[in-house]
Amino acid sequence: MRRLWIVFVPYVAVSVVHVAALAVGSDAVAAPTKLALMPLLALAVAWGVRGSRWTPAHTLLVVAIGLSWVGDGAGTFIPWMPTVPMMLLFFGLAHLCYIWLFWRMLAVRRAPIWAAVYAVWWLVLLAVLWPNLGGLAIAVAIYGLVLGGTAFAASRCHPLIVWGGVFFLTSDSVLAFRLFTPDAMPDWTSPLVMLTYCLGQGLIAAGVLVSVRARNVAQTTVATR
Repeated sequence: MRRLWIVFVPYVAVSVVHVAALAVGSDAVAAPTKLALMPLLALAVAWGVRGSRWTPAHTLLVVAIGLSWVGDGAGTFIPWMPTVPMMLLFFGLAHLCYIWLFWRMLAVRRAPIWAAVYAVWWLVLLAVLWPNLGGLAIAVAIYGLVLGGTAFAASRCHPLIVWGGVFFLTSDSVLAFRLFTPDAMPDWTSPLVMLTYCLGQGLIAAGVLVSVRARNVAQTTVATR
């Protein structure tokens, strides 16, 4: 377990630098560190699996991280397309991967009753933002469904994944208000978006590694009896 946490040190370090750069308004540092986050997280996953069996769950996790990376850098990678719709597209695809991963591969319990709060979150978010969404209203509504679906599916998994889903949801909720009601959002919400995003993605990745490793150990133990 100690080796597992060590693999996340580069990701955590760059996350701290990135959030600090946002807090002090240093775009020269914030921009490149943002694009370094998901590759470092994917590297942590690959390093964390070393010495054990690579599974379809690991593959799906890395695909979701890769799609998130494209979403993070939509303005850089696809400059000829409108940034916000491209962000919604690639993050939406990442969330579909997460939903499949959590619901079909890593679930350890039924969805708890408290997870119904995610349906309430979706309705309230749309009700508040709808007048400001314009032509993106349907896209944001669909994205909200898959984002809430990720958090709901995560509620069936390891506690690290549960909290990862909560922080990811928090990040995108704050980001939605920053995008569509910018005058109402103070400057400190910019680093808050990335702080909760980094926590969410990191906790999800760690939770997947822990869950798959525990399942592999359990299967090996049963097989040797």
